[in-house]
Amino acid sequence: MPAHALYMKAIHGGKNKNDIRMIRQYDEIIQELETEFLRVTRKIASRDYTLLQSIPGVGRSLGLTILYEIDTIERFPTVKDFSSFCRLVKGSVASTGKIKGSRGGKPGNPYLRWAFGEAAVIARRNHYLLHPYAQRLEAAHGKFKANAILANKVARAVCFMLKEKTLFNPEKLIALPSKNKMMA
Repeated sequence: MPAHALYMKAIHGGKNKNDIRMIRQYDEIIQELETEFLRVTRKIASRDYTLLQSIPGVGRSLGLTILYEIDTIERFPTVKDFSSFCRLVKGSVASTGKIKGSRGGKPGNPYLRWAFGEAAVIARRNHYLLHPYAQRLEAAHGKFKANAILANKVARAVCFMLKEKTLFNPEKLIALPSKNKMMA
């Protein structure tokens, strides 16, 4: 619920020790919940969670987000279906080979879109192979489009990894064909 500006000004200086105690209590509760969530994850989906954490840029939070938002990778017959579900490619309406426009609305999972976007940003910053590759993409397409292409490639790599039960391989990610290469 948004706060009214005048009321915010009136209570701005009203912080006290009880507020700090409440924040610490909430932090402890959140930490306990995260620990329990990780324990359950390691019990029911340990292998897939470990595979996801082999991706540069995917830590505990992004790994859990991706794992539970995907549910099961077997429900996606193709990598294209998975990328579409992750909102990483634009939808289109086509019939008999003719494109009739773009799909209305935003079908798919916004949390996966966010998670793969974050993973791409972190991976391009920290990985010795992905950083120069991302710089080449940025020079060719601009900063935001380059990040979207890299996020899509990370998602495609995740789909292959979870289906084949293999660790992340950056050389394969760089070799994955992008949509722009396929259209050229």
